[in-house]
Amino acid sequence: MGEPPRRPRSLFLTGLAAAYLAAFASLYVQIPGLYGRDGILPARKVLRPSGKGLWEQLRDFPTLLWLGPQVGLDTELGMELLCLLGILASFSALLFEPLQDSLLFALLRVLYLSLYQVGQIFLYFQWDSLLLEAGFLAVLVAPLHLLKWRSTAWRPHDSVTFWLVRWLLFRLMFASGVVKLTSRCPTWWGLTALTYHYETQCIPTPVAWFAHQLPVWFQKFSVVATYVIEIAVPLLFFAPIRRLRLFAFYSQVLLQVLIILTGNYNFFNMLTIVLAFSLLDEEHVGRWLGRSKRRHASTWPPSLRSFLSTLMELSVYALLLYWSAQSFGLEINWEKRLLDSKVAFTYHEFQMWLQAVTLPLVGLAFLSLAWEILLALYRCLCVRGCLWKLWATLQWAVFTTATVGMFAVSLVPFTYIDHESNDKLWPGIRQMFKAVERYQVVNSYGLFRRMTGVGGRPEVVLEGSYDKQSWTEIEFMYKPGNVSVAPPVVAPHQPRLDWQMWFAALDHHTSSPWFTSFVYRLLQGKEDVVRLVQVDESRYPFSARPPVYIRARLYKYWFTSSAEASQGSALWWRRQHFQEFFPTVSLGDPTLETLLSQHGMKDKPSPLRPADALLPWLLRSLRQLVRPFSGPTVLWSLYLVVATVCLLRALGRRPRGGTPPARHKGPRRGEPTDRGGGEKNGQVRRKEAKDGEEKGEGRHRGAADGHGGTKKKK
Repeated sequence: MGEPPRRPRSLFLTGLAAAYLAAFASLYVQIPGLYGRDGILPARKVLRPSGKGLWEQLRDFPTLLWLGPQVGLDTELGMELLCLLGILASFSALLFEPLQDSLLFALLRVLYLSLYQVGQIFLYFQWDSLLLEAGFLAVLVAPLHLLKWRSTAWRPHDSVTFWLVRWLLFRLMFASGVVKLTSRCPTWWGLTALTYHYETQCIPTPVAWFAHQLPVWFQKFSVVATYVIEIAVPLLFFAPIRRLRLFAFYSQVLLQVLIILTGNYNFFNMLTIVLAFSLLDEEHVGRWLGRSKRRHASTWPPSLRSFLSTLMELSVYALLLYWSAQSFGLEINWEKRLLDSKVAFTYHEFQMWLQAVTLPLVGLAFLSLAWEILLALYRCLCVRGCLWKLWATLQWAVFTTATVGMFAVSLVPFTYIDHESNDKLWPGIRQMFKAVERYQVVNSYGLFRRMTGVGGRPEVVLEGSYDKQSWTEIEFMYKPGNVSVAPPVVAPHQPRLDWQMWFAALDHHTSSPWFTSFVYRLLQGKEDVVRLVQVDESRYPFSARPPVYIRARLYKYWFTSSAEASQGSALWWRRQHFQEFFPTVSLGDPTLETLLSQHGMKDKPSPLRPADALLPWLLRSLRQLVRPFSGPTVLWSLYLVVATVCLLRALGRRPRGGTPPARHKGPRRGEPTDRGGGEKNGQVRRKEAKDGEEKGEGRHRGAADGHGGTKKKK
């Protein structure tokens, strides 16, 4: 009846801990400049006392930062403390597998939700919402053994809760593919989106320049492949044939790796790959680790089940190729030696198709979930001992109810892709969604809805001056500025100011009120804000004295062609001045004062709390130690420590002296299967034939860990 997803679950929890570490560490180094007392958007303005009690404040605005004053911390230091706790917890979960516990992941989610609530526009990205939803699922998926003396490494209902991760991946990918067509963006419909994407994305990598040089026919074919991977392949997530699910897994990983190579999307792509681990099974991960227990013997002729499975698999591949060729008019042009492609359907036809398949897709997902529920119930009935059988069934009932509830609530944001399907949902589901909406339990997704920068990448360039005559550009560490500087590689760190500068360039500066505050802080010479622009003071032209005047101009940027780069005129970029973005202002300027008043950013700072307390002193001391280092340096240093510890641990487990490890021998016929505490605490008794003779031999002794069946004593 299938093995429980022990190893895939362990991979998911480990990867999620790594994503949490990236999110907390990346945000920590930016808190003073973004949310400090003299930051761009001080977080203290969000948590203003309303006269309500503590529990009422937590209910209406769930964040642990309400507790800051009780421990002598202001909002900024409270955010730093939450980040440090998140770093410590996720770092520990990466180093010690027993700490990958439901309670620890609940703590991580509460910490990140508390930061998200006060993060304002700098923390309102889809990957932040995705991390919060995946973090909530981890609370259901992770084992609960920190409070237990004895605990199983897996539970019969684990496949049910782990299914929710697969459903989240499906919603993410399918919606991301659909919105590209429902947006009516001409570049997505014309299959030319990738001819602009590489140079117009927020922070491209050096590989993006080379990808931009690829021929147009290949770029169009890449868009077709993106549609196939994001719209058609996700249907295979629920396929009953494991090889189809593995094909879907590697398709998603391929897409995410290509995005990682060409764009700096922080921890988003890593998190998507982590979600894709839900498509794997125990045997396949065991092969990765060289610990697969199943040995397939080639038999001929194959069994009827194997033959039908292979036939169905080949039929699915053929149907996928046929659908792709028909929907996108794929034809090989032998004369020009290229592949022609075009969208062979209309917007109305796509809307009709989407309306026809949205609810059936929900039904398909429900059938897949129902199968996992029945399979888990069967495992519960196979548990040895009446009391353990009853206990396993009780857990199954509780977690199945939670899973079905999560699935039902998630239908509201999922059906946003088709409003008619959304209107057909049961009103009770909408009420459930509204009740949990503030906690970011489920969210809607849809990445790269429209392609921007078709006429050139808009980029805001700040300039400072002392005399209003000679202007000096203020270059950022990550976003494009100097045309001769190569694009950086900063993932999984996210420079949130640089990202918002990209969004600000798409519209008038009044649509980004924070930009006025940013200019104001630069005129004041606030060090924490300056460090968001340049950590190295020698690269900031106004490190000695703040500029008297600042202005912002809007440029259009383009990647250079290979011919231009070979001529040496400009190595990476070429640009052209477009228009003024922000007027010339100085401290006390009426224009600046008016804008600050309009956006509510001129208020008196709150009194500084005394720093003689131990906790604030420790937080400020640690901040001084981290201050000289950039976000990528801090983040990759943490990852390097984790990798080094894991490597040393692996080397320490290797046998010394060249003596091969003793081979494990199974019990003889007639001997009891469980010696030394075999199937206890409600573990399932699984039966498997061994060498065609010992068909009653129990395979599962002790609690196997999630990395390949290492024996643990109970």
